[in-house]
This record gives sequence, structure tokens and C-alpha cells, in this order.
Amino acid sequence: MATDWMYDARPIRAIGVFEDAVIDEKTWPAGIPSVAQFLRVAASGAPFDGYEFSAGVTFLVGENGSGKSTLLEGIAEAAGLPAEGGSHSGGVTTRPSESPLGQWLKVIRGKMAGRGGFFLRAETMHSYYTWLESLPNSPDTHLHGMSHGESFNALLDEKLNHARYVTGLALLDEPEAALSFESTLRWIANLDAMRARGTQVICATHSPILCSLPGATILELGEWGIRESTWEDLELVRHHRAYLEAPQRYLRHLLEQ
Repeated sequence: MATDWMYDARPIRAIGVFEDAVIDEKTWPAGIPSVAQFLRVAASGAPFDGYEFSAGVTFLVGENGSGKSTLLEGIAEAAGLPAEGGSHSGGVTTRPSESPLGQWLKVIRGKMAGRGGFFLRAETMHSYYTWLESLPNSPDTHLHGMSHGESFNALLDEKLNHARYVTGLALLDEPEAALSFESTLRWIANLDAMRARGTQVICATHSPILCSLPGATILELGEWGIRESTWEDLELVRHHRAYLEAPQRYLRHLLEQ
């Protein structure tokens, strides 16, 4: 990365591993191929003091169990964000279920980086809304009255991409879980606006639409570990294209079973 460290505004310039971290490589989550590769690079200090993340938008793409959400959750915790979602200002904790990954990782920040951040974890946003609602004079009591998708769009407008809450770091775990096709397109436009304003985004996703954002870095996770990819070369994209072109090729085998 050519960015001069003295002028580097990335909230996450790179991720390293604490020297005293006790990691059993045979157990979860260190045994997941993508996490194992991430830890090896982060611990080696190469090529840039650990596992480097680009400025702008990075997508983590992979099948269920590939480690993308586990990795994102660990990064969020290491960055000082609530593991169940929220901002540096706070969030809710119900039943801790996160892996020890966040305790092993250390964030290496750019010298000019701001400190505001937000972690959107799709599966726990209901609890986050309840926490917001409980705050004195809360401006966010409307979220529970919205549909799932409407509330995610409200978070986008009012937290992630709002002038009052300009955040340097946005970590998004499968936001498409709540989004229609049109809402997903809206998120693409907003992610691009956030990138242009200097926000660093790391997003775990199953959506071939969301990760089509031009200029984004795409990391594909799987049994091979982590590899950088283009949108056209993603297995996710190939599978969706093949299904939409001829659903019966898939359904014939599935429904016969």
C-alpha cells in the first residue's frame, strides 16, 4: 500500500496479533482455513505490520462456515466496538457468544485516523434497537416500529451515512439479510458516498449485488483460506448466474430428492 503512514487516515491500517496470544491452531476459530491464514499473516508482520486492509470498501465473501462473520466480529471487538453491534458510544450485551479471536488481535491505525466506528451485526440489531430506546431522550425510539428492511435503511441514513455521525469505520455483517433488491441498490450508492467521504468499510456478505460496487476490494474466503478476487470470478456470482439462467437444472435434482 503506497499510503504514507504520516497521512494515513485508515482506522484499520492493518491487523496484528498480540505476542502473548495463546492460540490453539487445531480448535475453533483458529482451525477455520480463512482465520488460520489471517492469523499467520497478521502474526508475521508482513507485508505491512500485519494483515493490511485497503481504504474504501472491502467485501468478505464466502459460503456459510467460511469464517467471514467470525473474522469480522473479531476485528470489531479488537477495534473497540461492541461484539453484538453498536458504536464506540456503546451497544448491548445479552449472551456473550463471540470467539476469542478479538482478544488475539490488535488494530494498527493510520496516524490521521479518526476514532468513530459502527458495527452492524444483522442478527442482533433487535437488541441494539432496544438498547437505543432505553437511553435518556433517545432519538431512536422509532426503529422498533419499522420493518426489518426499513430499520436497516434508517441506520444507513441516520448513523452510517449521516453528516452528524460521520464514522471513520463501518463494519457490516450481512446487511443484505434485511434488504430488498431496490434497498440493496440504495446501499451500494451510500457505500460509495461513504467511501468518497473517507469512511473505511469492511462488509461480510452473501449478496452478489452488494459486492458489485465498482472499485471495492473483494476477499473470497473458503477451504483455500483467503484470496483476493474480482466480482466476475467469484463462485457466488457464477452460481447465481447459472441458477437464474436455468433454475430447472438445479431444481430437478433438488426436488427429485
